[in-house]
Amino acid sequence: MWRWLLAYQHKLKLALIGQSIFGQEVYNKLRKEGHKVVGVFTVPDKNGQADPLALAAEKDGTPVFKFPKWRAKGKPIQEVVAAYKSVGAELNVLPFCTQFIPMDVIDCPKHGSIIYHPSILPRHRGASAINWTLIQGDKKAGFTIFWADDGLDTGPILLQRECDVGQNDTVDDLYNRFLFPEGVKAMVEAVHLIADGKAPRIPQPKEGATYEGIQKKENAEISWDQPAAALHNWIRGHDKVPGAWTTINGQVVTFYGSSLLDASVPAGQELTIKGASRPGLVTKNGLVIFGNDGKMVLVRNLQFEDGKMIPASKYFSTDETTALELTEEEKMIAEDIRAIWKGILSNVAVIEDSTDFFKSGASSMHVVRMLEEIKQKHSGLQLQNEDVYMATKFADFIQMAVRKLRGEDKEEELVIDYVSKNMNNMTVNMPYQCFINGKFIDADDGKTYDTINPADGSVIASVSSASLADVDKAVAAAKEAFENGEWRRMNARERGRLMYRLADLMEEHQEELATIESIDSGAVYTLALKTHIGMSVQTFRYFAGWCDKIQGATIPINQARPNHNLTFTKKEPIGVCAIIIPWNYPLMMLAWKSAACLAAGNTLVLKPAQVTPLTSLKFAELSAKAGFPKGVINILPGSGGLVGQHLSEHPDVRKVGFTGSTPTGKQIMKSAAANLKKVSLELGGKSPLIIFSDCELDRAVKMGMGAVYFNKGENCIAAGRLFVEESIHDEFVRKVVEEIKKMKIGDPLDRSTDHGPQNHKAHLEKLLQYCETGVKEGATLVYGGRQVCRPGFFMEPTVFTDVEDHMYIAQEESFGPVMVISKFKNGDIDGVLQRANATEYGLASGVFTKDINKALYISEKLEAGTVFINTYNKTDVAAPFGGFKLSGFGKDLGKLSPSLISCLRVLINEKSNAWVQCI
Repeated sequence: MWRWLLAYQHKLKLALIGQSIFGQEVYNKLRKEGHKVVGVFTVPDKNGQADPLALAAEKDGTPVFKFPKWRAKGKPIQEVVAAYKSVGAELNVLPFCTQFIPMDVIDCPKHGSIIYHPSILPRHRGASAINWTLIQGDKKAGFTIFWADDGLDTGPILLQRECDVGQNDTVDDLYNRFLFPEGVKAMVEAVHLIADGKAPRIPQPKEGATYEGIQKKENAEISWDQPAAALHNWIRGHDKVPGAWTTINGQVVTFYGSSLLDASVPAGQELTIKGASRPGLVTKNGLVIFGNDGKMVLVRNLQFEDGKMIPASKYFSTDETTALELTEEEKMIAEDIRAIWKGILSNVAVIEDSTDFFKSGASSMHVVRMLEEIKQKHSGLQLQNEDVYMATKFADFIQMAVRKLRGEDKEEELVIDYVSKNMNNMTVNMPYQCFINGKFIDADDGKTYDTINPADGSVIASVSSASLADVDKAVAAAKEAFENGEWRRMNARERGRLMYRLADLMEEHQEELATIESIDSGAVYTLALKTHIGMSVQTFRYFAGWCDKIQGATIPINQARPNHNLTFTKKEPIGVCAIIIPWNYPLMMLAWKSAACLAAGNTLVLKPAQVTPLTSLKFAELSAKAGFPKGVINILPGSGGLVGQHLSEHPDVRKVGFTGSTPTGKQIMKSAAANLKKVSLELGGKSPLIIFSDCELDRAVKMGMGAVYFNKGENCIAAGRLFVEESIHDEFVRKVVEEIKKMKIGDPLDRSTDHGPQNHKAHLEKLLQYCETGVKEGATLVYGGRQVCRPGFFMEPTVFTDVEDHMYIAQEESFGPVMVISKFKNGDIDGVLQRANATEYGLASGVFTKDINKALYISEKLEAGTVFINTYNKTDVAAPFGGFKLSGFGKDLGKLSPSLISCLRVLINEKSNAWVQCI
């Protein structure tokens, strides 16, 4: 501990030279760490407005100098240098500086000068370093803090940090996610290192050094004879300044918001672009342009020469919106906004209807300030940054704001693109896009993937594959809905009414949902109808009834007399919950986790399994039709490694609920630990089923087969290992094989089918390998173990006997139709218990015996979350469900899960510890 304290004993007298919010943050952090800023040297006020660094310093009483320049005709201005030397700085810190500083000043302090540069030097020296990082398609971005010398960004390196560059990252993305926050921390760390005499001076290597000049508008024209990736890099590298441009219909048009589009060519109206060998396409999502490799880029926004910006999808729109007649209340709001504009644009004498926000001197930081001030005065008016760029003149801005306030910007009805198929004596309509903030939309980067019918290997639909940007949008929508939306203000009983309505709609569409579940997951239709869909409906109805029954408590305390004090708890929702569900029961797992989440008042972002997304997306449609406010429910199909991982580590997600494999569950816990979010996990299982000789044998055979083969064995609580008492072992195996031979394997939509296909091809291959391993280790393959000779991913129900405890199939879960049978000696109760518990899992278990004392003894000793006695696979919405050990923790179903609500002690001044005095 003393070494850590010593590291912060040395403080320096600093001169900060530069400007911007970045400079302001560095200034504030350095002061907070105890360093003394003896002078701030920044730029003169612009349009009557001081730079943020100057504002912060002036507020603290720090001396502020605003020199328009430091040199004249290449020589230092002596009066300026003298003013600088008067503050007596020991170190110059240049967080962001656009002025040329003389070497007399750079070398003056005892420790010299350090500069922040937004690239990994020696690459991208020069003032447009971030832009060139993207323009040249670098896979890594970062920043350098270096010792200033008389070269251009050539001084020795003090420290560097780097980050990955995403495929669709913009300058703003890199700056906001990494370069700004980590840069501020690094500047402070660099000063500490210098203060402690530990700062290195590493010469910059000559190899790999590059210098690029400042990008200006005239140099930013798009050259069309390039691959799509190069076009995309050029556009995003110039977004927002100076803007990549081209000529369309004789007018200069600037492109903003590009992303690579990896999909089939969408429908749209052709647009001729000067220099492009192929016309662009104006589509519902934006302007699609083509590289010389035939690949596509999607452009979101276009800006014209007069400064007007429009969504690219509206290029051909000729509708002229009639100006609104404002009510008296709306006129008052308009005047409030006029006053806010006047406060920001202090250089403008009068805010007129024609006043342009940006042409009057405002910048991007003023956009944030303006919107926050509007929100503070009128909380019902929710505006986004993009709204300002789309309506830069005051009159246009007011019209836009009033339309939003009236709700006229909302779509009248939910727009859904379906994949429709005629099957199972009905037309099945399946949404296939991401569902974010109440709308079905394509993935941000346009990527899709095919979801496959396991019954025949055919493609059902091409489904949107959510990107990191989509995760951020969905979480932001869920957070906004939770903090500021209608959902937050809705009373609990109304919340329950919506959930009952959703359950009714699910029941109305149960045949369609069961058909989708069957073709997407391989579930037998009759089982899908009864269990997959039926229990989902029950779950929503059960938790709908809990909405208005979540109660706190009054707690007796010692201080109740004589001061008449009272303390009580209040249960509140957590916030945004991420739900990641498996592929074996797609809709039922959605219901188990999301119904309790919604009943408690949370919002959610749900990622269905990549191979079974379709019932989740149909559920999203029904939730919108039930009237759930936008942003409350968001569904993101796509990769678990991408979407699931980002949800697990996202700072705005407060809880992660996951059902799936144990290794993935461990990774989620690691990711969630970074910001200490709550986690509940339902993971792998190897559930033991013990069958004693005193059981009702025919019932044990029937139930034992159900324990293994229910839902094709793709069942988290499936009996992974059967222990059969020696005296009935052979008869039990014989009866099982007889019953297997009666099972009909085939089309899951056929009502007479008993056993459908495995969920997907990779899983079938894994099961076949599992059986091969069992045979190699010496277990006896009594029946099955092979793929059924027909189209699709069908596997024979399989039986292994003579399975010894050390074997792979005795220890690891198959998650398929594989019965693993081991004998145990007659009467050896404690011995079989020891073998049954010798697993790292503890999800479920079972026992068959007519002896109630034996059954209760066994149930007490088995280490599992559920113990079935003379039955199996029985679950109910009112009974909690979950496991022990590596099968996870936390419960689904039953009395509303406490992990979905926060229990707060209500205090007078702060929520964590308040007391209320009785009067």
